[in-house]
Amino acid sequence: QLRLVESGGGSVEPGGSLTLSCAASGMTLDTYVISWFRQAPGKEREGVSCRSSRDGSTLYADSVKGRFAISRDSAKNTVYLQMNNLKAEDTATYFCAVGAWCNWFPRLYDYWGQGTQVTVSS
Repeated sequence: QLRLVESGGGSVEPGGSLTLSCAASGMTLDTYVISWFRQAPGKEREGVSCRSSRDGSTLYADSVKGRFAISRDSAKNTVYLQMNNLKAEDTATYFCAVGAWCNWFPRLYDYWGQGTQVTVSS
């Protein structure tokens, strides 16, 4: 059974950091494109970061560029999202997803995790 499980969310003050994890089972993440999306209440799901399985290239939304970093640990079959200098507008539920190519269209992704909540507030 293919499964993605996110963890690492929580509450943090503006300027703080969090590292999200996306652990996979039933699949090898090395063979997939992995993306992080987020969804705030009342808003559409938006792409945050993507990592290509083909060449390891990464893609970031302009809103997080320079603050977030996506990485992968093949031995643990886990993808991470390091989030630094967090802002109130980063508050959302964060999801990881696997697909065939890097893009910001949720409907094009095949598998999703259940999400982990990130709250940035003073």
